[in-house]
Amino acid sequence: MTQMHAATEDSESDSEPAVSNETEPAVSNETEPAVSNEAEPVAQDALLTETEARVLGCLLEKERTTPADYPLTTNALTRACSQTTSRNPVVAYQEATVDATLAALKDRGFVRFVHSQSNRSTKYRQAVEEVWDLSADQVAVLCVLLLRGAQTTQELKTRTERLFPFDSAEAVERSLISLASRQEAMTFKLDRAPGQKDQRWVQLLTGAPSAQTIAQAASSSSVGSVTQGQQLAQQQAQQQALEERVAVVEAELDRLRKVLEELVGPLET
Repeated sequence: MTQMHAATEDSESDSEPAVSNETEPAVSNETEPAVSNEAEPVAQDALLTETEARVLGCLLEKERTTPADYPLTTNALTRACSQTTSRNPVVAYQEATVDATLAALKDRGFVRFVHSQSNRSTKYRQAVEEVWDLSADQVAVLCVLLLRGAQTTQELKTRTERLFPFDSAEAVERSLISLASRQEAMTFKLDRAPGQKDQRWVQLLTGAPSAQTIAQAASSSSVGSVTQGQQLAQQQAQQQALEERVAVVEAELDRLRKVLEELVGPLET
């Protein structure tokens, strides 16, 4: 089975992504391909750790939602990983953890370091869009699944609005099916749990869903009313927008500080 690895390039003049010589999986004549419960997941040695998944998810997200601040510094990426909104689970990473994860991802060809003479801080960008040959709609759903865990198609449609303009939940489903139908499946549709109206999807980049993941997905649909859920989603969106504005201001202050230090020397903190 093919492994999802690629050679790492340090420069920005990246070579074209490798194209697999394997033939595309056969597609039936049905209007919508079935998602097999026997789909072969990502190879064991190509799986992401939970920390790697969070870092890559944040890079994919910020590339689209705050392009002016992308690529990201370690500090900005650490804040993105540890956000309290749009994240499940919520984590509190240290910069050392993110640095070590970036180094590991670079070795695997999933992240590239960006060096600039105008900025002393090294920045980082994701390369998995090229390595895995993902379309924009596939990136959007994978990004949310990496950052927020199991989701219904309607939840994904709402939560990918800033990432990709899906026109319906059915369009989201088609993107998920395209990822599940790959030779090494990237997504998987969970069985409907008792009391659930809709089935949920998970990503397989960190491995097959655990019993805990399935249990959390089953319980998440039974908490709160639709109105409460909408209010919470609105509050979370507002808080996330505020955090992103703060991040932009902090980045600008950091840039101005560096310019000032070049003029007058190091500043005491």
